[in-house]
Amino acid sequence: MQLTSVLVSALLGAVSVSAAATTTFPSAASSTTLSAAKTITGTFDGGMKRFGRGVSCSGQAEGGNKDAVFILEAGATLKNVIIGKDQIEGVHCLGSCTIQNVWWEDVCEDALTIKQSSGTSYVTGGGAKNADDKVIQHNGGGKVVIKDFYVQDFGKLWRSCGNCKSGQTKRQVEMSGVVAKNGKLLAGGNENYGDTITIKSTKVSNVKKICARYTGNSSGAEPKELGSGPDSKVCLYSASDVTSI
Repeated sequence: MQLTSVLVSALLGAVSVSAAATTTFPSAASSTTLSAAKTITGTFDGGMKRFGRGVSCSGQAEGGNKDAVFILEAGATLKNVIIGKDQIEGVHCLGSCTIQNVWWEDVCEDALTIKQSSGTSYVTGGGAKNADDKVIQHNGGGKVVIKDFYVQDFGKLWRSCGNCKSGQTKRQVEMSGVVAKNGKLLAGGNENYGDTITIKSTKVSNVKKICARYTGNSSGAEPKELGSGPDSKVCLYSASDVTSI
C-alpha cells in the first residue's frame, strides 16, 4: 500500500511539472554539412546533431529556399536538431509545420521563415541566439504558436512581414512560456492587415519593446511603426503576462 502511494505520488508529480523554456543551448552529438537544402515531408528527428551548409552568413540580404538548411513541406515535423553557424536561411516552412526542440546557434538572415498560406505552425521548445534582425519571419498567412522557446541577443523574435510585395494578409502569433534576453522587440504585427499578437507567461530581460504595431505595405518600403505596448487590436496581453527576470 505504501509502495503504491509512492508510485502514484511520483506519477502525479511527473505530470504536474509544467514545461518551460530551457535556457541552456545543447551540445551537438555530431556535425553534418549539407550540400543542398534538405526537404522534409514527414518527421525528421536529427538526434541532436548539428546541421549546416558550409557557407558564411551573408548578413541581412534576403535569401531563398535554396539557401535554407531544411525545407519543410506541409504537415512536416523537424525535431531535435541544432542549426549551426555555417548557413544563411535556417528553416523554411512551405506549409503548416511543427518545429520541436530545434536550436539555432547563430541566426543569419532569419532562423525560421513561415510561408504557409493558411493553417497553424507550432514552435515548441528549442531556442535561438545572435539574430541581428528576425528569428521567426512570418511571410505567409495563418498562425504561429510559440511555446517554451528561448531567445537571446536578437532583433525580433516574431515579425509579420511588413513589406512583402505579395501575399500581405492577416497573420497571428500566440506565445507562452517564452524566455527572452537582450532583444529589441519581442513581436511586431501590421495593424492595417488585422494581425494579432497574444502573449502569456513570458519572461524577459533587457528587451526594449514587447509588442509593436506597424502599417504594413506591399511596396517594399520600410513599414511605419504606429506604437508599442498592449492594446485591444494587435498587442493582446496585459502587464502580468510579461515579467522581468
